[in-house]
Amino acid sequence: MKWKKYTIDTTTEAVDLISAMLDEKGIEGIEIEDCVPLTEDETKGMFIDILPELPPDDGRAKVSFYLEEEDGTADLLAGVQEGLAELRMFADLGDGTITCSETEDKDWVNNWKQYFHPFTVDQILIKPTWEEVPPEHKDKLMIEIDPGTAFGTGSHETTQLCIRQLQKYLRPGDKVLDVGTGSGILGIAALKLGAGYVFGTDLDEHAVEAARENVEVNGFTEEQFQLAFGNIIDDEELQERAGLDKYEIAVANILAPVIILLQGEAARHLKPGGIFITSGIINTKEEEVREAFLGNPQWEILETTRQNDWVSFTARKK
Repeated sequence: MKWKKYTIDTTTEAVDLISAMLDEKGIEGIEIEDCVPLTEDETKGMFIDILPELPPDDGRAKVSFYLEEEDGTADLLAGVQEGLAELRMFADLGDGTITCSETEDKDWVNNWKQYFHPFTVDQILIKPTWEEVPPEHKDKLMIEIDPGTAFGTGSHETTQLCIRQLQKYLRPGDKVLDVGTGSGILGIAALKLGAGYVFGTDLDEHAVEAARENVEVNGFTEEQFQLAFGNIIDDEELQERAGLDKYEIAVANILAPVIILLQGEAARHLKPGGIFITSGIINTKEEEVREAFLGNPQWEILETTRQNDWVSFTARKK
């Protein structure tokens, strides 16, 4: 399907007014481009390690919306033009001109699959569910993954760092807490390596569903890998459901700000001597995470491992 993209060249001052006007006209899903930095309030709940570097704000902005080619489009555009003319009485719209371009309705959810091929992490083969096992890797421990819209094909450096630490520290029969499970790849890897039970949590319901499907594809049951939707940092019901002083291993491949918050809660769920494997930490945030662990007397940092720009901490609960 072909869509028309309509872009209004305007000012940052007028963005909110134009957005509200488009909403009144029945246009949803607008796109805003500007060079205005996000405020602290806007970013504090986003858990972003690195914000993009923007050029200086020059007061210009673009507001875009998409329409199908169908009857009524001309009338709708005329209404938008009238709305812009009315707004000029209240704000500086800049050019206020509308330009049109064509875009194709692509299958963004599935097109990435052409780039995901089988690969190995030491003795483990990770392959997409839609590809065959390469003959040269048929003797390796195999994990099949279809992440859907969840994070975790295993190709990212942080996932590989966690898998390597699981190989090193996990013992047969260990119980594993997998926070931010995504596609479920780390919990599945733990089960393949001999874990007796995994409890996985995620804030994204789609991730939980993707993980559930991957657990089944890899031959494990819901009893072996239990999944729950929610935030274990502040959800008391989820904390109780996960269980306290229960796990030999906890693993979290998230982001540095989340790990800083999570390290206190993770200790409550681990047995004394339990191991907390973390990654998702860009190297510019390494010292902040280290300080969080060192500032908690419950932790002893055992290892700091790195792959390219990414860092993993492995700590033991005292």
